[in-house]
Amino acid sequence: MKIVVIGGTGLIGSKVCGKLNDRGHEAVPAAPSTGVDTLTGEGLAEVLAGAQVVVDVSNSPSFEASAVLDFFTTSTRNLLAAEAAAGVAHHLALSIVGIEGLPDNGYFRAKLAQEQLIHQGQIPFSIVRATQFFEFVKGIADAATSGDTVRVPPVLFQPMAAEDVAEAVSRTAVETPLKGVAEVAGPQQFRFDQLVAEALRAWHDPRTVIADPHARYYGSELAERSLVPDEGRARLGGTRFEDWLRRSS
Repeated sequence: MKIVVIGGTGLIGSKVCGKLNDRGHEAVPAAPSTGVDTLTGEGLAEVLAGAQVVVDVSNSPSFEASAVLDFFTTSTRNLLAAEAAAGVAHHLALSIVGIEGLPDNGYFRAKLAQEQLIHQGQIPFSIVRATQFFEFVKGIADAATSGDTVRVPPVLFQPMAAEDVAEAVSRTAVETPLKGVAEVAGPQQFRFDQLVAEALRAWHDPRTVIADPHARYYGSELAERSLVPDEGRARLGGTRFEDWLRRSS
């Protein structure tokens, strides 16, 4: 099949393209750098010609609340309209576990709005919700840093490797549309603060991690299970954090 990967040059998208090509499909990366702009619609008709599946793993260039909402709603509307015109049979979007429960998080609100547009559209769809990526742990720590202290809530955390996210997305892309949501997560649960502290030690980062129940995660105060899937609901990736951490260090 011809499968167009929106955001196909990024962290997840490039891995998805590689996995789909390895399975014998024609994966076409689409991004502004390849002449495809989902915000303006530029290049969409051309890249979608003959495509059976579209995978959307794109990301907003800005995380400011109104900008990210505009990105995901505008790009999704443009994409779904272009897919309908091209006769695309399956739309897959990558989303995030727990987005309904954190209304103070502007990024999560935008992803939820994106999901709602997909549900309301006419293209058969699959939504793959993933937990946070191992690759984002340093950025999370940086966002939670004040001086030499990192304040992180001691809640459950079940991140996964980007490689495993890409595997889940590429596998779902070639299956029958779910017409619903599937969740994927890492194989282990941690306390959020303990995982961040372990990572910083491995990276010889001298910052001190403080477990603060009121520390906010990108604007939201977290409950115990805000960032993890319900028990038994998610398909688990195979990469353990300590193995990924050893490689990254």
